[in-house]
Amino acid sequence: MPLVRGDEAGGVATVTLDSPHNRNALSSRLLRELGEALDRALAAPAVRVIVLTGTGPVFCAGADLKEQRSGGRAALTASFPDVMAKIWDSPKPVVCRLNGTARAGGLGLVAACDLAIAPDTASFAFTEVRLGVVPAMIAVTCLRRLDPRAAAEYFLTGEVFTARRAVEIGLLTAAVPESDLDAAVARYTDMLLRGGPEALAITKRLVRQVPLMPVHEGFRAMAELSAQRFASAEGQEGVRAFAEKRPPAWIPGEGTSGGR
Repeated sequence: MPLVRGDEAGGVATVTLDSPHNRNALSSRLLRELGEALDRALAAPAVRVIVLTGTGPVFCAGADLKEQRSGGRAALTASFPDVMAKIWDSPKPVVCRLNGTARAGGLGLVAACDLAIAPDTASFAFTEVRLGVVPAMIAVTCLRRLDPRAAAEYFLTGEVFTARRAVEIGLLTAAVPESDLDAAVARYTDMLLRGGPEALAITKRLVRQVPLMPVHEGFRAMAELSAQRFASAEGQEGVRAFAEKRPPAWIPGEGTSGGR
């Protein structure tokens, strides 16, 4: 049976970690299948948004320690950064729908996603130091999300923290009652589907790059980008749709296929 499943409907590809027997641990096989599922979603023209989720009570428990004990460290080191990079670099927005708790390496996946929504009963922990290892690979994504003081606190102590706290420190976008999880995820995916595909991909990069620019360089570069986007085919379609009080062509099921 596959450890990762993929489904597509209405412009949304759902990629599901389906290894509940070991709490969706990051084995070499799961990572390989996850990378393949992400590649399929990224290559599908009809897919506009990707949702990453899991089965069972745990989203992801981190590295498969059984495999690590049997000498599988090299496979994890080789494949896990590539999977996180696929999510981080994806031109299509990626929403993490946490079905439950996450630990250690699982938090690297959460931080790689653009948005992350969890049930308010979920808990989180960077448990690496308590095993005598370090949160090395996941630091690349997590330290770009977390408040620095909180990162030091939880990386160093391994303390368990709540979903509400995860929102406060930047790991999660939202924590909602479990009964509201699907509705909350659908609300975000519906909003993302209303954005132009090119505009979303560019804005995803912009959010990360602009804060690193010197102020006046940022003004210059963003003025050029703004002019380019208003003159682009997608920008022109969006302005026309607004003036004509109709959905733009890129919205699945509402526009014309030529604008997607």
